[in-house]
Amino acid sequence: MIDMTTDNHGDLIASDRVEGTAVYNRQGDHLGKIANFMVEKRSGQVRYAVMAFGGFLGLGNDHYPLPWSILTYDTDKGGYVVDLDKQLLDDAPRHAPDGRPDYDDSYGRNVYQYYGQIYPW
Repeated sequence: MIDMTTDNHGDLIASDRVEGTAVYNRQGDHLGKIANFMVEKRSGQVRYAVMAFGGFLGLGNDHYPLPWSILTYDTDKGGYVVDLDKQLLDDAPRHAPDGRPDYDDSYGRNVYQYYGQIYPW
């Protein structure tokens, strides 16, 4: 697990420091880790954190795009916390690590709607 609290000062963080960071739910269950994140080309805003979840030793896992806005960094855990449980991921939008979808507006609305968020673009 990456300890972002000691290696980064201030409000900015390098992308390679986010990738691999653990994701937990509010109950403290480890859900997965950040595989990568998707950045809007023109504005530079992060739209999604793509979480790797499932499988064994990184094999057979799926990638779940999560709206960046639902993640909160928890310094005590050294990872991100989301307000969802593992069962919600059963029907969540996802893709294989090598099968990245088109992150177009239709896909974005579907992802944001699934998590009860408003798609702002």
